[in-house]
Amino acid sequence: MRRIFALLLSISIVSAAFPGCGLTNRKEAESGAKKWIIATDTAFKPFEYTDAAGNFVGIDVDIVEAIAKDQGFEYELKSLGWDASIAACQANQADGMIAGASITDKRKNSGWIFSDGYYTATQCMAVDADSDITSFSDLKGKQVAVKTGTQGASYAESLKKEYDFTISYFEDSPTMYQAVSGGQAAACFEDTPIMASSIKDGELTMKIVEGTENEGSDYGLAIFNNDNQELIDAFNAGLANIKKNGKYDEIITKYLGE
Repeated sequence: MRRIFALLLSISIVSAAFPGCGLTNRKEAESGAKKWIIATDTAFKPFEYTDAAGNFVGIDVDIVEAIAKDQGFEYELKSLGWDASIAACQANQADGMIAGASITDKRKNSGWIFSDGYYTATQCMAVDADSDITSFSDLKGKQVAVKTGTQGASYAESLKKEYDFTISYFEDSPTMYQAVSGGQAAACFEDTPIMASSIKDGELTMKIVEGTENEGSDYGLAIFNNDNQELIDAFNAGLANIKKNGKYDEIITKYLGE
């Protein structure tokens, strides 16, 4: 029932964001050039989030902007949420999505088409700052929170049987974090840079459990239709260029200080 509700919610969000659902998804810019519609998450700091001034910012946001400028294409970024972004792409109401999406064989086999990787991220386990959990073994008989359809969820699922815990699924990261802070879940699994950034900025009274990171994987921009290969090609070419000219490092340093 939860997944059915989530699907219906995603569809309603997509419909609201794209009122002309029966029309082509790719808008035409005033110049007559193609204008790509790129969907993204709503809150996945530091990759996409709303800052104190109300601006939508983040690593993904700045990377798309830099690549578009380098390659000379126009685009519109739609902040829809994770599930809704996937639904929009699959319904041809968005051309692609960039939302900290890990490049995996499972996703490729189910129809995702990825760009080159633009950031390598691991996943980890995090708990409330006052928790006495120090390892996976401490999760026995406890509830763990994950974000639906993410690598963090896959990581938790791979450990569930061995460490004998149960999993609750949430539609976004803030709600997942609240489950841990509020005591409804003993821990959550999330991408390490997201947890580290939120904890560092004082937004979460949580901590990463040392030694719980996996090997990780690359993030990529994704499309779900071969007709949009031009977007992937432009993204890859632009990514290579901004890495060469230093813009990429500038963006990463801005948000992560690396």
